[in-house]
Amino acid sequence: MKKITAIFLAICCLIFSLAGCGAETDKKLVKLRVNEVTHSIFYSPLYIAIENGFFEKEGIEIELTNGGGADKSMTALLSGNADIGLMGVEAAIYVFKEGKTDYPKVFSQLTKRDGSFLVSRKPEPDFKWEDLENKTVLAGRTGGVPAMTFEYVVNKHGLKNGENITLNNDVAFNLMGPSFEGGTGDYTTLFEPLASEYAKAGKGYIVASVGKESGEIPYTAFMASKSYIEKNGEILEKFLTALQKAIKYLEETDKNTVAESILKQFPGTALTSVKDSLESYLSIDAWTKNTAMTETAFNNLQAVMENAGELDERVDYASIAYNDIAEKVYKKVYG
Repeated sequence: MKKITAIFLAICCLIFSLAGCGAETDKKLVKLRVNEVTHSIFYSPLYIAIENGFFEKEGIEIELTNGGGADKSMTALLSGNADIGLMGVEAAIYVFKEGKTDYPKVFSQLTKRDGSFLVSRKPEPDFKWEDLENKTVLAGRTGGVPAMTFEYVVNKHGLKNGENITLNNDVAFNLMGPSFEGGTGDYTTLFEPLASEYAKAGKGYIVASVGKESGEIPYTAFMASKSYIEKNGEILEKFLTALQKAIKYLEETDKNTVAESILKQFPGTALTSVKDSLESYLSIDAWTKNTAMTETAFNNLQAVMENAGELDERVDYASIAYNDIAEKVYKKVYG
């Protein structure tokens, strides 16, 4: 009887011990609420880190929400409904200029150039930007980085809206493809995978990369409020470690394998489209390797904003950039 009792107690202890371990593991997973400006293959390193368990290995659980625009993503961040925002750096500049005390700072840059491609209604193997003279282009909404970057590019080639080119800024981001397909404009700018899918379906022809022509700018970045960064340096380091490992994984792994790993993030999108999009963005060097935002890139963005009439006075780089964690993590992952 004593032996039976002893065995029973031992089993109970083991069960409670395992249950306790499970509870301890759950406690170690810190939830980070990340609000992204939109859900796009352009942000693949984030999804790679999620789907391949890189965040989980760092003790992080990601709660990902789609803001549907930089204004909404920034509102989520400022209201405390998100810990981290993934959006254009221009949003942080706008908030800083409003004079807020606890404004967002950029602690990691994800993409380093515009991710849109110029799509024509006809094949143009010898396309030159000057060919857009007297044409109408669906270029994105006024004030957004896609529209500002495109205007910056065409201005460099002597084209000015309302004079010798028409930039249609009235169509919402998610409606640009359907509007173009419906007959609006001579050209449109589209992100992947839509650009490649349109080309494959014969609905349009990719003639140029906007980002390749515009040069490097901090197009999309992770940001958090000053107070959050000050209080949560350790968890942000773990977040960036997972992200940096994802960037390295994307760099070193067969792209079909990478595409398979993130396919569930894009229901209704074919595996080949995801793979083609990854290769398309790699071909224009879209993603950062070291995610610390550089002063040169930041000033290039401000030049783009000035050109569009959206910035009357420049903001100091040190006011927006916080690179300590990104630099530390880069050295840790790459040695």
